[in-house]
Amino acid sequence: YINGLNTCHRVNTKILEKVIAILEQEVKKWKVPIITLIAQTKKDPYKVLIGTVLSLRTKDQVTAQACEKLFAQADTAEKMMQLSEKEIETLIYPTGFYKTKAKNILRISQKLLDEYQGKVPDEIDALLQFPNVGRKTANLVLIEGYDKPGVCIDVHNWRILNRCRIKK
Repeated sequence: YINGLNTCHRVNTKILEKVIAILEQEVKKWKVPIITLIAQTKKDPYKVLIGTVLSLRTKDQVTAQACEKLFAQADTAEKMMQLSEKEIETLIYPTGFYKTKAKNILRISQKLLDEYQGKVPDEIDALLQFPNVGRKTANLVLIEGYDKPGVCIDVHNWRILNRCRIKK
């Protein structure tokens, strides 16, 4: 069974085993995603959260460059709040929607300081209250930032799983 979207689904295990075998072979060809690399090297949920926000609709290489520039200037919520929105925009350009992301990075940082003493919460319901944080981003923060078990899934993954004949 796969638990997701508040329901439980029976999986056609033969098809799922084939899909997993193919994915395991394909994954070996890929580089480590930047958010995983940040989590492995920095061990910092804040950087995972902000890096994930930067990664939305942006190629990994661009995200990596933006994270490097941004975190060189501000690697905590306190330091981030010392930057202007325009400074953040400049640091994270050319990520997609960089102006909106800059605004949301400041809003996230302020909320962390106001409500969580600057510490990223380790509960999905709390993370979902942050601007620009959906279920996939929240799960990624918990998995990569806090080593909690989970699966990042979005509508595209869900469609693939449905093609594997998942039954409710």
